[in-house]
Amino acid sequence: MTVEPQRTPGAPEAVGHYSAAVRAGDWVVLAGQLGIDPASGELADGLEAQARQVLANIAAILADCGGSLADIAKTTVFLGVTIDEFAVVNAIYAEAFGAHKPARTLIEVAALPRHALIEIEAWAYLPAGNR
Repeated sequence: MTVEPQRTPGAPEAVGHYSAAVRAGDWVVLAGQLGIDPASGELADGLEAQARQVLANIAAILADCGGSLADIAKTTVFLGVTIDEFAVVNAIYAEAFGAHKPARTLIEVAALPRHALIEIEAWAYLPAGNR
């Protein structure tokens, strides 16, 4: 199976040597996304704004790849704040996903790139015929 970097004009500029998304067979794997506004390159202010921007970035990347949030099978959420802020993130996450409930792991971490407060990575199932 080949791993092909995907063209993602809707994604913020990468902050390192990686692709925002790669296709591996029927899977599109997204790198961890921060709450960076793609237009300004700036990190959104505060946890709520960053969480919303992260999910908007993920939706934009998936749209670039021919998918949507409904195609996500698994996410991993990294919190750069105390786990006590989980309820805030969970409410925004539930709002974005609606009835769709992908598998999820949530981890409190000591630090994230650019001192972000949240990062989310995702795996989406997009059969090759849907490209």
